[in-house]
Amino acid sequence: MENMDDTSGSSFEDMGEIHQRLKDEEENPEPDQEPDQEPDQEFLGMKGLKGQLGRQVADEVWEAGKRQASKAFNLYANIDILRPYFDVEPAQVRTRLLESLIPVRMISFPQKVAGELYGPLMLVFTLVAILLQGMKTSNTEIIGGTLMGTAIGTCFGYWLCVSGLVYFLAYLVNAQITMLQTLSLLGYGLFGHCIVLFVTYNIHFHFLFFFLWVLVGGLSTLRMVLVLVSRTVGQTPRLVLCGTVSALHLLFLLYLHFSYHRIVQGLMETLEHGNHMEPMQPVPERIAVPEGIADQILG
Repeated sequence: MENMDDTSGSSFEDMGEIHQRLKDEEENPEPDQEPDQEPDQEFLGMKGLKGQLGRQVADEVWEAGKRQASKAFNLYANIDILRPYFDVEPAQVRTRLLESLIPVRMISFPQKVAGELYGPLMLVFTLVAILLQGMKTSNTEIIGGTLMGTAIGTCFGYWLCVSGLVYFLAYLVNAQITMLQTLSLLGYGLFGHCIVLFVTYNIHFHFLFFFLWVLVGGLSTLRMVLVLVSRTVGQTPRLVLCGTVSALHLLFLLYLHFSYHRIVQGLMETLEHGNHMEPMQPVPERIAVPEGIADQILG
């Protein structure tokens, strides 16, 4: 019995010591394990935080670029931006065409100028068609679209370049006119050119051309001059601006009637000869050899 009591007592004491040891280990962990875990946790935490911040920054940059690209695309692709410049009734265009040939002597206050581009753009295309019709009646062949491209470049180049020059001069002399109004004014001024060229391309009389040039071209030019005079203050600014417009407008009509066909014809002939030019053949050189040296060589 004593042995049994001693054995049982010792076993309970062993269990108590193991339990106390485990409890002490839970409350006070060993220093060998704790330092090994802390660096790994800190490293993984910083790395994860940096990766998350990088992804957020990349997403924000991507979204910002996407919004800017979408905004720019909508700005240039939306047709509603150009709608106010072409929103005009056919009756208004007809009235403005007739008014472009009727000078209004009213310079006490600025005259009204249409702020639309439908009529001027149609007049430029009409002038292009008249030039092509005039070239066809003169038996000029169309080669590779050169004729149409030249006509479009000439008409649109005059309209845009002269409008820009007039607006620049108007800005220098402090005239009250915008770029849109300048484009509209000079565009409707081409209505006289269309009438003169359409008639004279079908009826070939120089006397008739000069008569229409003075009458119709002069009326359209006078209309533009009076509009610019009403929007400019001072004699010298008016003289500079109106003189430039008058000279360019009337000289352009002379160029289209007399020189345009010849220049285009010469250009097309040059291109045609350039395409069919024969390749150059090599020419053997002749070297003069003295008689004594030639006899020695032949002997």
